[in-house]
Amino acid sequence: MTASTNTDSAREVLARIIDTTQPATLVCCGAVAQEVAERWQSHKNDARIWRLDTGDPNAALPPTAVQDLALITDTLEHLPHGEGALLLGQLRNYGTHQIAVLVGDTPDWAFKDFIGLGFRRHAEIQGEAGTLTLYTYNLDTYNHKRAWNNPDNWANPEMWGKAWW
Repeated sequence: MTASTNTDSAREVLARIIDTTQPATLVCCGAVAQEVAERWQSHKNDARIWRLDTGDPNAALPPTAVQDLALITDTLEHLPHGEGALLLGQLRNYGTHQIAVLVGDTPDWAFKDFIGLGFRRHAEIQGEAGTLTLYTYNLDTYNHKRAWNNPDNWANPEMWGKAWW
């Protein structure tokens, strides 16, 4: 089969993410992300799409409003690592609820880079053009509640929530 197998699978994965999240606002960066986002907008007319330039995606950041979903494809492989980290960090830090990144094999990006930014690895999409890895970030679930973080486990439980220093 041709390289389109990889891209078709990527489209299907991103389409499932959109179907699951049902975003009203969507940030997209990359050809595949933009194609899937536009298809979503054609079915949901009130959806707003914000397109970022793959050559300089940070030029349009930070976002002016909180976004429901960001899809990033065909971008991190072509940016210096610092620029890519800035892109993902700004989307995350300015409250984008969910982020999905498809990245191909590149020496600049490793599993630890995404984990360090709060992402989880979800899938690898195989194709003749290579492997794409799906990393996702979800604002609601990235920082799980810890059992020890409550007043019972503090040295001075009577001061819980009263003093900030």
